[in-house]
Amino acid sequence: MILSKLPRRRESTGEPMPRTESEATGSEKTDVSLAAAGDPRAFERLYRSHEARIFTLARRMAGTDDAPELTQEIFVRAWEKLSSFRGESAFGTWLYRLGINLILSRRESRAIWRKRHSEDETVFETLPSRPAGSDHRMDFESALERLPKGARQILVLHDVEGYKHEEIAGLLGVTSGTSKAQLFRARMLMRAALDA
Repeated sequence: MILSKLPRRRESTGEPMPRTESEATGSEKTDVSLAAAGDPRAFERLYRSHEARIFTLARRMAGTDDAPELTQEIFVRAWEKLSSFRGESAFGTWLYRLGINLILSRRESRAIWRKRHSEDETVFETLPSRPAGSDHRMDFESALERLPKGARQILVLHDVEGYKHEEIAGLLGVTSGTSKAQLFRARMLMRAALDA
């Protein structure tokens, strides 16, 4: 996807920033209504206020390389589906859920996914690791990048985003037991990477 599908950026809106949470919420509701009616400037304001959070979600769930493209794709999809937003939740919540669904739908075929979630313990031993004598500590984001994709998704959904195992099972099409097992393995791999 190319960025030109998104509304162009305005140099200056000349509008004051909302001062309170209720003003911000009211302003966002107005922008959602205007954007749903086709106003690209209103959508741009929504884009600017949610871009960082969506990018972080994409980076954590899919990795740094795919995050920019996924962020664009999420906002393009939001622009296309904005008329389906009913306002039953905050726009940010709806957008975040749309992002999670899009990221999960981009996963490889189910067969590849299942292969990566092998019950074979040796799969996790084949991950590259830092040399034992390294004096440098790996930060959280780098350690997260090194996890297998499925383990990373479950760790992000559970430990970062706060989903329960039953919810993760429904999102990923696995059992809650598999979610728990993968989370345990992801945590062990993270601990090993961070201690290296």
